[in-house]
Amino acid sequence: MLTIATRVWAASDSQPLADAGTSVLRVFGALLLVLALFFGGVWLFKNWQRFAARQNGTVPKLNVLEVKPLGNRHALYVIGYDRQRMLVASSPAGITLLGPLPEASEEEACAAVARPAFADSLQRALGRRG
Repeated sequence: MLTIATRVWAASDSQPLADAGTSVLRVFGALLLVLALFFGGVWLFKNWQRFAARQNGTVPKLNVLEVKPLGNRHALYVIGYDRQRMLVASSPAGITLLGPLPEASEEEACAAVARPAFADSLQRALGRRG
């Protein structure tokens, strides 16, 4: 029995140990891969509706065209459905339809669906601050 334990110890002692730096790099690489997969999954979970609408090839008909906050938990919304537009107020007591607005022209309806690019929104936000 002593000879078997001696042989196992001698066999493990004769094998060269892996470089510690390489092992650390492999562990950090694996950690980065797992974190990238995790955060990619979280982003995809939060934004899955964007991809679902593109796959169907349909454009969403119901859109919030404009929002104007009026104070603490009060706001006015312009809601569009196809070419129809409505003015809606929200408050802690509920949501109220204030009235219909004139129908949008075809160009306005298409422009309402097309969201501005991030660069354009950023330039407008920076322009307001300056």
